[in-house]
Amino acid sequence: MARRLYLVRHGEAIDGKLSDAGRRQARLAGQRLRDVPIGAIYHGPLPRAADTAALIAEQLPDGVRVEESRLIGDYIPAVPAPELLRRLPASYSELLAGESPAELADGARLAAAALARFAVPTDAETREVLVTHNQIVGWFVRHVLDAPDWRWLGLNHCNGAISTLLFRPERPASLLSFNDQSHLPTDLQWTGFPTELRA
Repeated sequence: MARRLYLVRHGEAIDGKLSDAGRRQARLAGQRLRDVPIGAIYHGPLPRAADTAALIAEQLPDGVRVEESRLIGDYIPAVPAPELLRRLPASYSELLAGESPAELADGARLAAAALARFAVPTDAETREVLVTHNQIVGWFVRHVLDAPDWRWLGLNHCNGAISTLLFRPERPASLLSFNDQSHLPTDLQWTGFPTELRA
């Protein structure tokens, strides 16, 4: 049966905690999903993801399960080969330089496990929300597009935006929407997105 994943980047955060804008983004994302029969909400361990998930859940019918999953936490999912990394913008290598070899290895393991857990069809029609971080949204999107592992880099997602993925048996995975911000007013759009890439 089909599994639909609604990937939501956590709301805007300051010093790791949701800002007022971030809380509004989370509530509006929940309102956008209110009429979707969501079966569960999963979130990464950090407070900004957990708080976003709780605010989304408040907008949904009672009884939607909210559960923490380390698989969709804040980590680097894959690293380009050194010869490719040398050709990419310096900002990419600076991002990766902040991680130890052990952290990078743990990230690769978590990233593979996240796909095995969530990026597959299910036995019953399923709709789930994953509240996560920019690089993990990019990781899932590049997987659906069958892009190289490192290509999560450069797939930026705005705070509170929603991307929808579809997994069905015996068919390629589908990207139904990416970085949808139509539920957000103008003042809440494009936060967490590189300035030079904003529409």
